[in-house]
Amino acid sequence: MTDVVDSDELLRRMQRARACARQEERTWRARSEQLRSADPDGARDAAVRTLAYEAVVTVLEEILTPGKHHEQT
Repeated sequence: MTDVVDSDELLRRMQRARACARQEERTWRARSEQLRSADPDGARDAAVRTLAYEAVVTVLEEILTPGKHHEQT
């Protein structure tokens, strides 16, 4: 069954998702740094996850604040 949500609730959900993705990005970035010397494969996996969450944050920021972020080349 699907729930109908209004635009304010949708905005709140996307903001929570962005905050969660930012936290996960920070967590995986720190883990990558911790594992760098001891476990290169684990550090690489953590770095890939960091990039994935970074992409999610970028997309959500563009949705929530369109035009505020310029394209990085």
